Amino acid sequence: MEFALAGFSKEDLNIEVKPEKRSITVSAATEDEEEARTGSRIARRSFRKTYINYDDNLDLSMLSATFENGLLTVTVPKRPEVQPLT
Repeated sequence: MEFALAGFSKEDLNIEVKPEKRSITVSAATEDEEEARTGSRIARRSFRKTYINYDDNLDLSMLSATFENGLLTVTVPKRPEVQPLT
């Protein structure tokens, strides 16, 4: 999965894996320090997306993610027992 998240930093990102629900939630939010200090909200950016592995064919414990130049790449391999036989 790839997400274009220009303007967010690595610290703004959160990836939550819930194996019991077979779900992955990717979220990002920014809070401007000036905004937090003054209490005025001019612009706030956020993102949230949840994916459900209905087929239960992905190994959520082996999830890996990279964030480079505003592009978040999340890789989740298939479970070994569901790999096609060759």
